[in-house]
Amino acid sequence: MESLARGGTRWKRFAVVMVPSVAATAAIGVAIAQGALAASFSVSGQQFKVTASALDGDGFVQYGALDKGKDSQHPVAVVGMNSAEITDLCQSVVVPVPIFGDVTMRLEAGSSKKKDPRVYAKSLYIDADDLRTNATFTNVDIGVSVDSTTKGPGPARPGKGGEGSYLPGSFAQQAEKVHFEDVKQRAWATTAGTFRLSGLHMNVSRGKNECY
Repeated sequence: MESLARGGTRWKRFAVVMVPSVAATAAIGVAIAQGALAASFSVSGQQFKVTASALDGDGFVQYGALDKGKDSQHPVAVVGMNSAEITDLCQSVVVPVPIFGDVTMRLEAGSSKKKDPRVYAKSLYIDADDLRTNATFTNVDIGVSVDSTTKGPGPARPGKGGEGSYLPGSFAQQAEKVHFEDVKQRAWATTAGTFRLSGLHMNVSRGKNECY
């Protein structure tokens, strides 16, 4: 009983520290949901996981890049889309807290079970190093120079979105439309001009409670 009491006390102390940041994050989420604020996640040195039951994108481009962290660089495949609609979006990140242990921050939106409208993103860039999905591409070009892509938003540059630097003239692929099913993705960064999350639910829990 004494051990449980001490654990409860630590959780309360952690909650006091976390409440201001969670409240700020929730406020940002509301602004994003209302289309009033562009979403931008910089490389923090921690990866996050994303899942979705379906994603439909218009104007797709993919190319290699390097994301800069505090102490190192991370090779990524940047996926860019002019616009995307996402069903059953889940995003999670595990934060290791000294002494206390792991804490999971998890966000969900666009639930098909609750019949929420789909999540909508405009000028979306995802910097990922692992992607698993069933994909269908419409009018795809594979092997085009990254600087010559025309079907997607193009390579990200400062002020345009995306965090990675790329090699000019390097390999890329593009498509007019994409359809992904059963998406599982590990990413370093996501940016978007608009990110509208319907039925947004965010929670913080002790331990590992990742999307997959």
